[in-house]
Amino acid sequence: MTAFSDYGLAEPILRAVSEMGYREPTPIQAEAIPVVMQGRDVMGAAQTGTGKTAGFALPILQRLMPMANTSASPARHPVRALVLAPTRELADQIYVNFREYAKHTGLRAAVVYGGVDIAPQYLALRKGCEVLIATPGRLLDHLGQKTVNLSQAEILVLDEADRMLDMGFLPDIQRILSVLPVKRQNLMFSATFANEIRKLAGTFLNDPVTIEVAARNATADNVEQSVYKVASVEAKRAAVAQLIRDRDLAQVLVFSNTKIGAGRLARQLELDGLNAAAIHGDKSQQERLATLEAFKKGETRVLVATDVAARGLDIVELPAVINYDLPYAAEDYIHRIGRTGRAGASGVALSVMSPVDERLLVEIEKLLRRKLPVESLDVVLPARREPPGRVDRPPRVARERHAPRRVASVLPTGAGQSSDPFFSRPYEPAGAAPAQGEDAQSDAKTTGALESRTVPPRQPKRQLAALLGGKKF
Repeated sequence: MTAFSDYGLAEPILRAVSEMGYREPTPIQAEAIPVVMQGRDVMGAAQTGTGKTAGFALPILQRLMPMANTSASPARHPVRALVLAPTRELADQIYVNFREYAKHTGLRAAVVYGGVDIAPQYLALRKGCEVLIATPGRLLDHLGQKTVNLSQAEILVLDEADRMLDMGFLPDIQRILSVLPVKRQNLMFSATFANEIRKLAGTFLNDPVTIEVAARNATADNVEQSVYKVASVEAKRAAVAQLIRDRDLAQVLVFSNTKIGAGRLARQLELDGLNAAAIHGDKSQQERLATLEAFKKGETRVLVATDVAARGLDIVELPAVINYDLPYAAEDYIHRIGRTGRAGASGVALSVMSPVDERLLVEIEKLLRRKLPVESLDVVLPARREPPGRVDRPPRVARERHAPRRVASVLPTGAGQSSDPFFSRPYEPAGAAPAQGEDAQSDAKTTGALESRTVPPRQPKRQLAALLGGKKF
């Protein structure tokens, strides 16, 4: 089969596909579409960027075409197909594709994910939709608040299931499976299938058809892969800037393993004169969408991202990706470099490696079952920059941090006399007669002791009241 019309798709679907510029199905689409239309469970694996979404979206819409209608009643638009995705970006991308494929059919699609206001999602679900795309956590929120009903779902799709396991979504998936009808069609699509994924597939797939259009965990042949070794971790940032300039990369996606590292690298590249921005899980969904849109338009030259962005970023003709950090999971390397060289275009995948990253490269090469070219890269570390507006100040004089406190001890008369006239004056009760004889000598000793103290002795309230002229307090 060489055309989408050969699969028996309805005219409204074919019209939408033609308007989107699709001419010939990709290998994963050619094998998956007829099997999904037969109602069989499928476990499909294909390289990133080969059109897996259309491979399950088009046959799903074809199966739902008998239920298509233009009624405004939500009851006429129950959820028939549920698509689970691990990240917000991927969920939104799948929703956009479904919406475009179904725009002439009367079928509705909706998407729910976290990080945004839940109120608009209530309204979309209240209107009804045949296809619901969701991230697991936000879907459980809607199920808990009873704003979505999955009792009529006939099809379940797990897209990028391996990433769901990496992100700890397995308990959420099991809870979602428990509320779905037992009789349904199950589809799993991903670029990689680790052994854990195959075990998960065995728990809910019924006699699945396995579709692998390329060698397991293989990368695209049209992507140039190179590894550059630098002397230290500190040199990696300078190496990224140097590679971007030397290769004159107009647009590049850079991957970091941590959110803090992504933000710091973006700021440092800005100081190097490169227009850069960061996208990671700590940013709000609005910020992530705005940053991604600016990158797609070419307003931002360098986009620094964590692996959250490795799934679901569909950027047309992205020329290059750079691994600032080699991924901890070797499978993520395949997903990262799959952001370039999409739909048959050529791409460049560069990786920067310090001596501490060599073990990660070994794991990647073991997964790919081949060696990657490694060459040394000499970079010049820039001089340390001073913050703008800083002026030189004279050195601060060191001072003793724990200076001894002056505490006067009880001394004999005549030693350590206080200069404060208040504390130097001995206490005499009001109306008391001057002391005589031995009493006077005793009072003198007491007075000398009191004079050396830095605080007045505690006085009974009656005596203080007498000093204050009989006032009560």
